[in-house]
Amino acid sequence: MLSSKAFQVIATALASLALAGAAHASSLKACTVPPSVIPAPAEKPPAGEIHTDVPTAAYLLALFWSPEACRAGIPESNKIIQCQTNSFGFTVHGLWPNGPDKVHPRYCKPSPPMSAATVLANLCMTPSPWLLQHEWQAHGACQWDTPEAYFKKAREVRQGLKVPDLQPGPEGTMTAGEIRRAFLKGNRGMTAEGLNVRVKEGRLTEVWVCMDLDFKLASCRGGNGAADDAVVTVTPMAPAIATKPKKKG
Repeated sequence: MLSSKAFQVIATALASLALAGAAHASSLKACTVPPSVIPAPAEKPPAGEIHTDVPTAAYLLALFWSPEACRAGIPESNKIIQCQTNSFGFTVHGLWPNGPDKVHPRYCKPSPPMSAATVLANLCMTPSPWLLQHEWQAHGACQWDTPEAYFKKAREVRQGLKVPDLQPGPEGTMTAGEIRRAFLKGNRGMTAEGLNVRVKEGRLTEVWVCMDLDFKLASCRGGNGAADDAVVTVTPMAPAIATKPKKKG
């Protein structure tokens, strides 16, 4: 049984975490989250993906186009939080330290399951307990001491950007150039070379925002994805769902 002093320390830590989450959520949209969650189990890293000695040469913020993730039923999406209870545009896939070549730091240290409080604090940014655990293990653990520190930085980077909700035309398509311009319109200092528009089978899946070692916008080191004139199907956002009280993430 915990002593009263130990209980007080834990309660103070949880309160601090909640306040930190609220403080960093001001530029993220409100979303509906469950009152409690079960954290995902620790992932067993694939042996061929463990790269502990690769130096970090740049950073990348990967943004899922959530409507497409839900339409395709990708394993990373959460069917209830992401695809039924809420209507998201871009969500944070992850903040990735990238290496100087094609191999990147991954799975750098053992990472037990995160606390439920940490998962809840980040569900409006990355609405999947499984994906939160995966991103911490695969990427965050290579640069940050704790998942709380990693997701705090991811929130800061995400909040520093004006991320558009894409509005495809009547045909449900946009060019990759139009997608880039939607990002450039609201982000001073961003360039087309600093965006990687990811397309699979003709559909928009993600946009990667590239940064240097100081987390300043920079040209992408691994290419820019689809060409500006490529016509891309953009899965439309679902109508807003208002069935439960909203909670900011």
